[in-house]
Amino acid sequence: RLFRRLMCERLEALHSSGGLQFFGRNAPLADPPAFAALLRQQRRRDWVVYAKRPFAGPEQVLSYLARYTHRIAISNQRITAFDGQRVTFNVKDYRETGSARYGSMTLPAGEFMRRFLLHVLPDGFHRIRHVGFLANTQRAKQIARARELLADRIPPPVTPPAETPPKALVAEAAPSPTPCPCCGGRMILFEIIERASWLRPRRSTTPAVRIDSS
Repeated sequence: RLFRRLMCERLEALHSSGGLQFFGRNAPLADPPAFAALLRQQRRRDWVVYAKRPFAGPEQVLSYLARYTHRIAISNQRITAFDGQRVTFNVKDYRETGSARYGSMTLPAGEFMRRFLLHVLPDGFHRIRHVGFLANTQRAKQIARARELLADRIPPPVTPPAETPPKALVAEAAPSPTPCPCCGGRMILFEIIERASWLRPRRSTTPAVRIDSS
């Protein structure tokens, strides 16, 4: 009864100060008369907490809860000491470099649990690395399926036709060089030099004179 009274009084104070928000089907409770009617209804009910000692002791409870909190925020290997009041654990400071990045921190047990519970997700939430189409167990299959579905909805990109350069700009293919007569290697053609006109044989226009000396 004491817990019921304190709980209702503090909920009423939070509602009066605007500290409560309601969504979905509970949105009508934002109206003060509706919220007051709900509190009156709850004050007439018996709040009974059913609790009993576990069969195997508190160790069984810790073992059960460890399955849901393991590897959420800190691993067991990082906790180096606990004296019943304070917890010492290894930390990494990403603002530092070298050996100064690694160190240890000691916190009171209550503060350590507060920070640890900040990483416990509410009911119905899941860690991103365990779900979604990028999860390790189904990444390849889901990405292939997504690409298959997107292929029917996204038109292929239109490639503009390549512009044909003018004929005047098209370089004529150079004649293939002949192999080197000495080593047989590939000869590189730099330039074709025309024979000088004065070296070319000239045709004589004068009729040939035949002399018979017999």
